[in-house]
Amino acid sequence: MKQLLQFSAAKLRRIAALKRKMESVQAQLERLVGEETAPATAGKPVKRRKMSAAGRLAISRAAKARWAKVKAAKK
Repeated sequence: MKQLLQFSAAKLRRIAALKRKMESVQAQLERLVGEETAPATAGKPVKRRKMSAAGRLAISRAAKARWAKVKAAKK
């Protein structure tokens, strides 16, 4: 392969333009293929796990206990 220094500026600009065009076409192809192979669950809302009030309370109490321990250690 020829070194890039051997090409004229006009030829290098043309090469760069063709490369951008090829990348654009490649991206379009990937989008088209991706639409056909996309999973059927795409677009459906994701169900989130719900934490019970008791679970939140337990986490809150544990966090408060940890901070109380940190504050007590500073004194």
